[in-house]
Amino acid sequence: MFVSFSRRVTVLLASCAVAFTAASLATTAQEDPADRLGPELTEPDPERVLGHVPPPAPTDSAPAPIPRPGHVAVCGEPGRDEIVTLPDPSAPGEERPLWIRRPPGPDSADLPVLYLLHGSSSTHATLMDAGVGELLDRQMCRMGVEFVVAAPYGQVADGSTTEWADAHDGRFALEEFVTEAAVTAVEGEHRRSRSLRAIGGFSMGGYGATALALRSPDLYSQVVSWAGYFRVDDPDGVLGENTTGHSPDRLLGSEKARDLRFLLVEGREDHTPLQEGSIHGEAERFSSLLAERGMTVTTLRPPGGHDLTTWKSTFPDAVDFLVSGWAASP
Repeated sequence: MFVSFSRRVTVLLASCAVAFTAASLATTAQEDPADRLGPELTEPDPERVLGHVPPPAPTDSAPAPIPRPGHVAVCGEPGRDEIVTLPDPSAPGEERPLWIRRPPGPDSADLPVLYLLHGSSSTHATLMDAGVGELLDRQMCRMGVEFVVAAPYGQVADGSTTEWADAHDGRFALEEFVTEAAVTAVEGEHRRSRSLRAIGGFSMGGYGATALALRSPDLYSQVVSWAGYFRVDDPDGVLGENTTGHSPDRLLGSEKARDLRFLLVEGREDHTPLQEGSIHGEAERFSSLLAERGMTVTTLRPPGGHDLTTWKSTFPDAVDFLVSGWAASP
């Protein structure tokens, strides 16, 4: 119980710090369209560890976005926020919100989507209030590739720590919501190909993003895990007794998952406790398992701990990683 409380409190303290200090901003010598959104977000260069990084394998026939740095619509106009509420008996009020941020202009099937999962004691609103949308707008402008950001609400009425899973006793079905209802709500008639769909998350969301991508490799091509863990840590027992099928480090044998691309981020001072051990060292351990299988992985070790300030400092690297994957699609 103490371990569960520690992980929740750690993330809660981070999520409540909405007024935290923004990452330092860099300026350029000449003004370009990106300056209208403010200078690029930068931090001291994070320690980068590269695993085996082969070119992404072709996965489908989706057209690759063509980068136009400083010359996309979001450089002059911010993304549009929308909260969609979908029916779900397990959610408070029996409705589950979904935050969608779209770049200016019409939606289309060739516009990539990044699905984002929050931590155990936060919500989609935490990410909104922390300016995640605005910061990603800046990176889209800098790289010249726009994408949709979609973050579902992952809490349940009984207060269980969900692990972004389907509960073994049927109390809730968060995995089903993310992989089915959320995708339908975000993409609608403009269904994306796998190569243009990524999933990421913070803390418990980093675990969830990794587990869901490995369990549904036909849906996603890229994963970004900020301070995730890669073994089961289930303080409320929502997965039941047989947890092997939910442990990322046990899900690497599928041929369908071999071309998944992973970016793993772990703060150098992150010692957040789990039921066994801590998050410290999880990125390095999982990166080694991926590299052993010849899978694409990049690991970042930024200064800092288990908080949004640390994670947001890596947004430039994260968007670079995602765009490189999207640009390599057929």
